[in-house]
Amino acid sequence: PEGGQVHLFILKNGTGAEVRILDFGGIVQSLLVPDRNGKFADVVLGYDTLEGYLKNPAYFGAAIGRFGNRIARGKFVLDGLTHKLAVNNGKNHLHGGLKGFDKVIWHSATSVSASGPSLQLTYVSIDGEEGYPGNLSVTLTYTFQTDNALRIDYVATTDQKTVCSLTHHSYFNFKGAGAGDILDHSVTINADKTTAVDGELIPTGAYAGVQGTPFDFRAPTAIGKRINNPDKVLQCGPGYDHNWVINKPLDEMGFMAKATEASTGRAMEVWSNAPGLQFYAGNFLDGTIVGKGGAIYKRRTGFCFEPQNYPDSPNHPEFPSSVIEAGGVYRHSIIYKFTTF
Repeated sequence: PEGGQVHLFILKNGTGAEVRILDFGGIVQSLLVPDRNGKFADVVLGYDTLEGYLKNPAYFGAAIGRFGNRIARGKFVLDGLTHKLAVNNGKNHLHGGLKGFDKVIWHSATSVSASGPSLQLTYVSIDGEEGYPGNLSVTLTYTFQTDNALRIDYVATTDQKTVCSLTHHSYFNFKGAGAGDILDHSVTINADKTTAVDGELIPTGAYAGVQGTPFDFRAPTAIGKRINNPDKVLQCGPGYDHNWVINKPLDEMGFMAKATEASTGRAMEVWSNAPGLQFYAGNFLDGTIVGKGGAIYKRRTGFCFEPQNYPDSPNHPEFPSSVIEAGGVYRHSIIYKFTTF
């Protein structure tokens, strides 16, 4: 990629677990965690070489910005001025555009604290990059805690009023990356409703209650149990690629979701201070991607939990705001905590 060498950092927390992260795209390339018998496996999809991430990104493990998810027709209005963004998902803007934060080299520094080893990545997205206003200075810190929690802290500042929603895009499979589909993983999502979407997965502005629908994950439910059930909101193939409205106070850290896999005993909780969670079940993986160890990534062989502001929120004043004022600070923290049962 432009800008020179790419480095791979390995964070080990003393338990045998480890995470490998690239300074290109802030990509989590591998994540080794134990099963109930203490056997380690890599539970995130990705590639063995940098070339894979350059050729066929699929956002595996990547830092996503300036704006996670979709912005309708690639435009939004701030203070009467229309900002036009790259259109890279049908007629819409997705995950920061043609060259989002997942495709740049970040500056890196490592440190160790009582909670575990950290990798701090910094990047300055210049005014006008991908059409966004303002110079946005971003610090992304990965900390691999001794309790096998991967903590992600984003802090961003801007010199102009702008919009920002940063997230993380690992695809998880607790049987191991490439070890079959994720339909038997059980998922709980702390939400009573989703943001209703149209056929292009753009929010309509309405909310859709989960009661009696395939979106009800208030009690632990296998991903595959209702994934093919027709539903007026289940667009996309059908399958899950939607934003759940998390039950918690705005801007407070809270429990979002949990996933478990019975054969390995691996479990993961997700906590964040964001208002929404995109749950994506890998519907667009189609068997054309050859991943780590030569594994073919077929449909629904990985799932994503992406804490975020609601999709297209710059165009929906009724949604929690994604606007940062000049001199303002954006903070987003995500915790993926791994345990066994």
